[in-house]
Amino acid sequence: MTDQLQHECGIALIRLLKPLEYYQVKYGTWMYGLQKLYLLMEKQHNRGQDGAGVASIKFDMQPGLRYIDRVRSCSDGSIRQVFDEIQAGHVVKESKAELLNDPAWAKQNLPFAAELYLGHLRYGTFGNNSIDFVHPVMRENNWKSRTLVLAGNFNMTNVDELFQKLVELGQHPKDYSDTVTVLEKVGHFLDEENQYIFRQHKNDGIPNKEISSLIAENLNVRQILQEATRDFDGGYAIAGLIGHGDAFVCRDPWGIRPAFYFANDEIVVVASERPVIQTVMNITTDEVQEVKPGYALIVKHNGQVSMEEIRIPQQRSSCSFERIYFSRGTDRDIYRERIKLGELLTPQILQSINFDLENTVFSFIPNTAEVAFYGVLKGVEDYMLKEKTRIIKEKNGSLTEADIEHIIASRPRVEKIAVKDAKLRTFITQDKGRNDLVGHVYDITYGTVRPDVDNLVVIDDSIVRGTTLRESILRILGRLNPKSIVIVSSSPQIRYPDCYGIDMAKLGDFIAFRAAIALLKETGNEGVINSVYKNCKAQQNLPKEEMVNYVKDIYRPFTPEQISDKVAELLTPKGLKPEVKIIFQTIENLHVSCPNDKGDWYFTGKYPTPGGNKVVTTSFINFIEGRNQRAY
Repeated sequence: MTDQLQHECGIALIRLLKPLEYYQVKYGTWMYGLQKLYLLMEKQHNRGQDGAGVASIKFDMQPGLRYIDRVRSCSDGSIRQVFDEIQAGHVVKESKAELLNDPAWAKQNLPFAAELYLGHLRYGTFGNNSIDFVHPVMRENNWKSRTLVLAGNFNMTNVDELFQKLVELGQHPKDYSDTVTVLEKVGHFLDEENQYIFRQHKNDGIPNKEISSLIAENLNVRQILQEATRDFDGGYAIAGLIGHGDAFVCRDPWGIRPAFYFANDEIVVVASERPVIQTVMNITTDEVQEVKPGYALIVKHNGQVSMEEIRIPQQRSSCSFERIYFSRGTDRDIYRERIKLGELLTPQILQSINFDLENTVFSFIPNTAEVAFYGVLKGVEDYMLKEKTRIIKEKNGSLTEADIEHIIASRPRVEKIAVKDAKLRTFITQDKGRNDLVGHVYDITYGTVRPDVDNLVVIDDSIVRGTTLRESILRILGRLNPKSIVIVSSSPQIRYPDCYGIDMAKLGDFIAFRAAIALLKETGNEGVINSVYKNCKAQQNLPKEEMVNYVKDIYRPFTPEQISDKVAELLTPKGLKPEVKIIFQTIENLHVSCPNDKGDWYFTGKYPTPGGNKVVTTSFINFIEGRNQRAY
């Protein structure tokens, strides 16, 4: 992707179902669970760059001994720093070195020698990036069944409402963020459930000490999550640990944010991506299950594993950007979908080059567009095969052997054109001097294109802001002097803000939106802009359930092709000699390619939750009024 988007967060949960001694005997180490957690997090490092954290809970520890541990980092290389700190806690005197292989001793004396682990990789879309906001976050209490550890991949559109509900309950939240709000919301109903069970047993005359164990045994995690998530408006996959040993992972009823799990008689593993679990556990695709939308995977202290409904499942709207870009392409289904996304672009590409394949070079923007590129090649090869067959039939035996060999030998011309200089990526994200530096993020392979003769078709997975295309990609491709440059996006035009986890919050950032605004002004339709603004202002203070996405009217006067042409015009650097064309995927082909993941609100404006219409309304008002800030 030329315009780097920050990823959603990643979660990793490990629950060992056997005593630590079991893993020492079978796998040669009681750190089996900790090692698996490390691998789960490393395999998901793409999902969060702002921080990482790990928490663990030891079961059945005596009072006075620490049963819960946590370490977090918000520095560069946060995963390594977290596990270096964990490892540092396992350093003992040489005279006690043999005790490191004793699970019972380790559990009593070493941090993170535990049965239950929760890891997290964070990208902060709400709040700041201080260590206080790095997950897992904790709500500690002297009663273990009231202690809560939480980590998640979530964004709430209605933090203001949720915050106010906490205030009305009598709470005084320490910060205004969705992390704190979600923690306190779940924590409140955890307290309520504890108190309910306590009162029941207290009325029966049972001593407090005995009641604590009864609470731990009978805590209704499903009930807690049902109450806590009742007012959530957003996408979420939330993982939690309760101090006495219960654990859960719950998912929003639209399935916006992903979560997968594997369970056998030894271990329960949860992660944000399926192939991560497959690789770490060395299992097949079919052995990894999805946490169903609207459900919670609940693992009780006694090892009972269940999948329980907490919210009524809605029409599935899982994020299609997971399929296009964010999730690892090693997933079986995602790989096939990205191939299909590329393949279905073939007709548009062929038309853009007037079917002149002899004088066209194909390439891709490294590295996430590579799989879609293979799909494009498949589509082009299929077209060429049909053309070869047609030509041979038409000639009806008049072709010489040399003619036939020439026809059969023709194939798409493929070159590695753009080369990414990864060392520059983090540096150029600083605003100062960005445009000059961004021009050096990519380099080209010279001599691959015949000047003024060849068309150059380059595949990218999406075009969001267009900054890197304009300031870098198109400039360096222009040095090859092709006849034309065709930039192909395997995703549709990004027209609306995301509010469920991706860093796409401001309408003014989107090149498709800027193109539509420019077209309205050029065609004398500025009245549309004013009308949308008035409608947005008129509903600004309505309940989110009554809001409408009026921003759709900005695009209504134009075809997708007209907007694409305007995007090409806006992104073409001054003085660039080759003609620039830009092709976007169609909405219809997106859904053909990704039939089970139809969350497309950033393309269509069809938000799965009412909060989406609230966000796009606020975002448009911010744009018109010149406020460069998030809309949620």
